[in-house]
Amino acid sequence: MANSNQFKSDALMEQMKRHLATDAGKELTKKIGLVYQLNIAPKKIGFNEEIYVVDLKKGEVKKGPYEGGKPDATFSFTDNDFLKIAAGKMNPQIAFMRGAMKIKGSLSAAQKFTPDIFPKHSKM
Repeated sequence: MANSNQFKSDALMEQMKRHLATDAGKELTKKIGLVYQLNIAPKKIGFNEEIYVVDLKKGEVKKGPYEGGKPDATFSFTDNDFLKIAAGKMNPQIAFMRGAMKIKGSLSAAQKFTPDIFPKHSKM
């Protein structure tokens, strides 16, 4: 049984770290060039959040809040909603309008946060 503190999105963030080291990941870094902070909550936004920084300037993913000033955009969502958005099963704009995702920072930077930035993983 998995640890109760384990987020389903932890595995995706590990895949993202590996993806950014590939040629496709390096292209993504050149194309986007933004820093995103992701606040991922187990059940309710704002409570017991796990924080990740997806730095598409340096091409890295780190656990913990962004320390280089302010991220270009900060997203808050639940673990399940984040996975749906990353997999392309939930439209980020609709998630925002429904309150399933909250955004702070630049809206133009936020609009570049699409499922395309995440690695495509094969189904088991």
